[in-house]
Amino acid sequence: MDVLYQSCAGIDVHQATVVVCILHGPLTSTRPKREMAQFDTTTKGLKACHDFLTQFHLEAVGMESTGVYWRPVWHELCDDFELILAQPAHMKAIPGQKTDKKDAHWIAQLTRIGLLPRSFVPDETIQELRELTRQRKHYVESRNRETNRIHKILQSGGIKLTTYIEDIMGASGRNLLQLLIDETPLTPRMIHQSVYTSLKRKVPQLLEALDGYFSAHHRFMLGQSLEIYDFYQKQIDCLEERINGYLNLYERPVEILDSIPGMDLITASVIIAEIGVDMSQFPTAGHLASWAGLCPGNNESAGKKRSTKIRHGNSYLKRCLCQAVFAAKRQKGSPLAERYYQIQSRRGPQKATIALAHQLLKIAYILLKDNLTYQEFVLQKRLLETSQKPNTIF
Repeated sequence: MDVLYQSCAGIDVHQATVVVCILHGPLTSTRPKREMAQFDTTTKGLKACHDFLTQFHLEAVGMESTGVYWRPVWHELCDDFELILAQPAHMKAIPGQKTDKKDAHWIAQLTRIGLLPRSFVPDETIQELRELTRQRKHYVESRNRETNRIHKILQSGGIKLTTYIEDIMGASGRNLLQLLIDETPLTPRMIHQSVYTSLKRKVPQLLEALDGYFSAHHRFMLGQSLEIYDFYQKQIDCLEERINGYLNLYERPVEILDSIPGMDLITASVIIAEIGVDMSQFPTAGHLASWAGLCPGNNESAGKKRSTKIRHGNSYLKRCLCQAVFAAKRQKGSPLAERYYQIQSRRGPQKATIALAHQLLKIAYILLKDNLTYQEFVLQKRLLETSQKPNTIF
């Protein structure tokens, strides 16, 4: 194989230490000189690693993405070296040779001949936004788990509010839950003052639903769960405010993504956080879809297709796009909804959801690359089709 780099390095990253292997020598040499060193992952140790690498005028430095341990190393070296971050699964070591030094040497060898696949690493601002959106997702899931726990407490105490109130954590539901916690005597007038909108017409049913065997134990458990729910809600609000501050830096990309059917501000924030706004990172829309794990699997042998199962990819982006599909398919008459139901009739709802998520991501790629909103893109497409039909009457 052709040697691409005259001087390169491989770094085996761990929690407490990093092992560095440097290979340098003429491009025609099959046995380059090897330099080995080990450093701590403290700031002092990483600075010493930086100084050590600087001595050899490296053209590329390869490392594997080990958990989050690679991030301090990347932060220290990214300004002065061309870094290549690779997934561990893409660079498995030679069987039977598993030591830190041999791992670092193997990474350096793969880097030298250009066989280390490069991972997408966005800039610092996008990385910070990504951490915020992922934290928001985890907090929303925790809040939803607490909501389910509240449902369980009510059912175990014989309270059937969920039969008549769709969102138990809304304003009306919270008022009624507080009446239960405070042991307030329940009267039709009290319930009428605590609920809003159409629930005022369901006062007799609500009074009957609140008649259970709700003990002091249930009140204690409900109070605990409501406090936890309010804590997560407060943290989510803080994250939303912080995320909106970052999105002010990307007003045009947010406007473009928000114009796509099925997408809203939350979906736009997740897409920007996961793939950034510079589409030159991905050669084509197909490369982006493959990176996200939305392309059909390609497993064929002896002319037989074994499986088309999709790969894991970016689970945060994939889940967000699937949620956008649920909104897009409700827009009757739109091309996206028609495509969804067309595929659903042949292959089922799951494959239709993935197929439409694939299409939404490719649309987002094209719009961000060309700096067009969805409406502008559709208009340009129609004008192009019309220009190819000179006899068309407007």
